[in-house]
Amino acid sequence: MKTISDITTLKSVLQEDRRGGASIGFVPTMGYLHEGHQSLMEQARKDNEIVVLSVFVNPLQFGPNEDFETYPRDIERDEKVARAAGVDYIFYPSVEEMYPKKPSISFHVHERAGVLCGTQRPGHFDGVAAVLTKLFNIVQPDRAYFGLKDAQQVAVIESLVEDFNIPVEIVPVKTIREQDGLAKSSRNVYLSEKERDEAPAIFRSLEKAEKAISEGEREAAAIRDIIISEIESNSGGIIDYIEVLSYPDLQPLKEIKGRIIMAAAVKFSRARLIDNKILTV
Repeated sequence: MKTISDITTLKSVLQEDRRGGASIGFVPTMGYLHEGHQSLMEQARKDNEIVVLSVFVNPLQFGPNEDFETYPRDIERDEKVARAAGVDYIFYPSVEEMYPKKPSISFHVHERAGVLCGTQRPGHFDGVAAVLTKLFNIVQPDRAYFGLKDAQQVAVIESLVEDFNIPVEIVPVKTIREQDGLAKSSRNVYLSEKERDEAPAIFRSLEKAEKAISEGEREAAAIRDIIISEIESNSGGIIDYIEVLSYPDLQPLKEIKGRIIMAAAVKFSRARLIDNKILTV
């Protein structure tokens, strides 16, 4: 495994691999890798001859009051996880390497972005679209892997690739969870012991709502109420949003039908956690 920090070198080595007929799988991350990221790398390893992991905390997707400076970083730990998962190259650029000057062109994501996390993080998906467009052009992968824990991000990325005819297959990978159901997240380290005990209520609320749907409930407002009640009764977290939407279009629903997403975001003292369930009714 090689760690590469400059764009020119990475493009050169990948050009050689591509010339030899190798397929390239790409896992873009912001580092501080956990089992969720590991599942993406392992899937990429199964599907491709070459696996590229990027570790880059992208400043464009953080708002002025968000945790860019304090976002957890540990490249030595990340290298160990990546090596164990069979990664061939880690792309670990500096901010100056990725953005040597102020961009002259900016992105504005106006579909699938104005709900869920997009309402609380204006400009976030603009930054995601910008950095991924750069990374897709640098790596030129055959496939790129994203976790469905960030299902809104997956939906936005699928639109980006479709709208700009970017020749990459987007591969969504199911959420990896702790034994008690809590979705793996780099931000889980910020939870206090009490909050860590309470946080699985988020996933339990989604499971309870899914059960209600399986038993015939079709009113979206009723499903939202089930999720809210379960979280508020079993945790001290503050609900940011609970939504039941069509997927991947992310349009509001009154009646549950077709492919839907039930999504939740809950704020604890030092961490904001998200989770979701996608199902077809």
